[in-house]
Amino acid sequence: MTKPVLSEPCIWATVVIIISLIGFLMTGCAREAVNAPPVEVVVEEEGLREVPRDTAVERDADPGNLVVYSGRSETLVDNIIRQFADATGINVDVRYANTGQLAATLLEEGSNSPADLFFAQDPGGLGAVESMLTALPSEILEQVPEWARSPDSKWVGISGRARTVVYNSENLSEADLPEDMFGFTDPKWSGRIGWAPTNASFQTMVTAMRSGWGETRTREWLEGVQANNPKVYTKNTPQVAAAASGEIDVGFVNHYYLFRFLAEEGENFPARNYHPRAGGPGSIVMVSGAGILSSAENEANAERFLRFMLSPVAQQYFAGQTFEYPLVEGVRTQHVLVALDDIVKPALTAGDLTDLAGTQALLQDTGVLP
Repeated sequence: MTKPVLSEPCIWATVVIIISLIGFLMTGCAREAVNAPPVEVVVEEEGLREVPRDTAVERDADPGNLVVYSGRSETLVDNIIRQFADATGINVDVRYANTGQLAATLLEEGSNSPADLFFAQDPGGLGAVESMLTALPSEILEQVPEWARSPDSKWVGISGRARTVVYNSENLSEADLPEDMFGFTDPKWSGRIGWAPTNASFQTMVTAMRSGWGETRTREWLEGVQANNPKVYTKNTPQVAAAASGEIDVGFVNHYYLFRFLAEEGENFPARNYHPRAGGPGSIVMVSGAGILSSAENEANAERFLRFMLSPVAQQYFAGQTFEYPLVEGVRTQHVLVALDDIVKPALTAGDLTDLAGTQALLQDTGVLP
């Protein structure tokens, strides 16, 4: 979105409301009687921030309920989900846990699950339960690029997340890093690597390796890095901190974690991201996404939720507040992000990243997972 020249923040807030309402009308939400989105955003030189608003929102007399199983962190998405609830009056019950745990729970619960919608961190979690999801309306699916949605129309991407290598910028430059991820099997990286094998995004990257490289080369990569005695972490955030402190030289993470540190600690924070020059599975752009359960008791509200998450204002929330990539055209991204077109991405679709079970079996067979 082009930065407007405005003298008063309230004028821009009004513009955002109008644009967002048009977005809702275009996606078939006029019948839902939501007159405005719940977030206003001021575009400033330093990025985006929320501003208070008191615009009245017309609600249905009995808006009903929605049960969301969220594999996305509460700290990342609870605010935007609550604003959806405030705008619509829908009673939203969110149950937070790891994406893999929730997928396993859904499979165990089957048609008796109370969940209406599964909001997953990655395509692998959605693929694990795809047989439990219902086909989505085309007007929802077609709001995002083809690569960012289920090939069987069962789920839709909400935001984009690039895999990257975070490195200590005092000890290394990009020129010191290998062309692609396979270079980290070189013994010179022994004791210098961090990874998080239990993390869903890491497992999605390995799934991308299996799809792009094949099983044999992926096994060689896992065994090669394992031979280099990597330090094991539970998730992405501590890897970024460890890279900055010199505890490790490189870690395998999602792109946006670094930018939170930079926002809090300033440009002198001694870590940076590297998108491998030769591309490959270490440069995949994953999506967080959501699908509606076939057994959902509140299917209409679940569709309403998806339309809201793909509206301009919700997409701007992800771009401005969590440093993720929006999937809907016309949404302004943070200036610190590498443009998606500048990342040498592998020729994989979201559908190529769904075989979570096969990846976990390989990780266990190589001893990376117990």
